[in-house]
Amino acid sequence: MVKRHSTAAIERTTRRPWVQWVTALDDAGAAALPHREIVGIVYDHMPLDVENRGWWAQSVAVAYEQHRSLRRPGESRDGQFQASVSKTYPGDMDAALQAWVDLVSGRDSFDGVALDGVPGTSATERWRYWRAGLADGSRVAVTIAQKSQDRSSIGIGHTKLRSPQEVDHWKAIWRELLSQL
Repeated sequence: MVKRHSTAAIERTTRRPWVQWVTALDDAGAAALPHREIVGIVYDHMPLDVENRGWWAQSVAVAYEQHRSLRRPGESRDGQFQASVSKTYPGDMDAALQAWVDLVSGRDSFDGVALDGVPGTSATERWRYWRAGLADGSRVAVTIAQKSQDRSSIGIGHTKLRSPQEVDHWKAIWRELLSQL
């Protein structure tokens, strides 16, 4: 079931009641479509002045899939789960990336799950990244973006998890690490 706070944010941003999104998607046969096609339908119905239309189209599509029991919260359409947590960091993107790298340097595991190879970092004009594979087949990506002149957002996404319980478990692990920044 979709979380009420998710649909409230969708309604605020798109200025369209959740029930109207559900009706429009049901009428388009979205319950039988792959995620990518649902996103396309939503994008076509998204008001032009919505900032980050693509991101919000993804959000509406995921909420719809949860609403129609096509996926559970945290679950991707392929049946795997993903956890995500974030924190605002008091510094620019490079400082945030360096703080993360310093925090996790020397680690060969997270919560007893070994790293699968050496973590990597990369940067673009708009983003900074830290990525690592874990021995259980899951993947961790830290994505950093500038929020304002003196603040950055650090988001951790952990994919290829097997259950909602793993999502909850790893969210707690990542929140604890972020609290140390």
